[in-house]
This record gives sequence, structure tokens and C-alpha cells, in this order.
Amino acid sequence: MKRAEALNLRIQEIAAPILQSHGLELVEAVCVGQGPRTVIRVFIDKPGGITLTDCEQAHRSLSPALDVIDPFPHAYTLEISSPGLDRPLRSVQDYRRLIGKPVTLKLREPIQAQWRLVGAVVEVDDRGVTLGIQQKKTTETIRVEFDQIALARRKVEFS
Repeated sequence: MKRAEALNLRIQEIAAPILQSHGLELVEAVCVGQGPRTVIRVFIDKPGGITLTDCEQAHRSLSPALDVIDPFPHAYTLEISSPGLDRPLRSVQDYRRLIGKPVTLKLREPIQAQWRLVGAVVEVDDRGVTLGIQQKKTTETIRVEFDQIALARRKVEFS
């Protein structure tokens, strides 16, 4: 495992329980940049979405914990934010949170001659997702295994 991957994993191990104690979910933690320009980006979420107060609370809780493990021999910046509405879906929890909502899947191999599927998440388990895809007057359900998905995002609709 590369040093950067090991560091990201270590930060996630520290951040996840702290965030959970505040009712927040760790979506992702990544380190970018080098030297004193290093930035630790922590993306958080919760049902109903993230507020500025959630980000402030997470920052106040994580900053001292990260200082204890002292991940860098130099200064760094800690950023806490929401992952955004159209972020890539990475975990089973991401899909479960979107049951009943539309998603767009880009596939590794075509299914029924389609490389891209758009439909509402109907069901999720540890191996894949079932979508309800609107066809003219009917809805067709299609099962897609996670290893068949190259990229998945929530389909953001504005009314």
C-alpha cells in the first residue's frame, strides 16, 4: 500500500467514529498537495443534508484528533464539506440513501445495448442495485451488480 493510501486510510479510521458521535457519516477523506500546501479534505453527510454548523462541529472535533497523530512534519489545512448533490456514489450506503431517487449509471459493459442507465433506485443489497427505468407507459426493473458500474451519480433534477 502506498504511503498516501495508508495515510488516507488512517485519517478515515480516526475520523469515522468521531463523526459518528455527532450523527455524521464520513463519505471520504483524502490528502492533496505537498509540503505546507497539504490539504486534508473530509467529506461528510447525514440524512437531510449537511449544514455549516455540522461542518464547523466536525472541524472542531477532528482538528485536535488529527494533531495528536501528527500526520505531517509540517502545517496542513483541514477542510470539511458536503460531498455535493452530484458526487459519485461509492458505497452501498450511498445507494441506500437514494432509494426512490433517480440515478445515472455509466456501465463497464452494455446491458440491453445500453452503456448508460437512468432510473430510480428500487432496491440495494451488498452486491448490486435494482433500478426502475421508465419506458413509455411502463416501468422496467433492471438489476445491476456493483462491479458492472463504472460511474454512478445521483440525477439532480431542478423543478
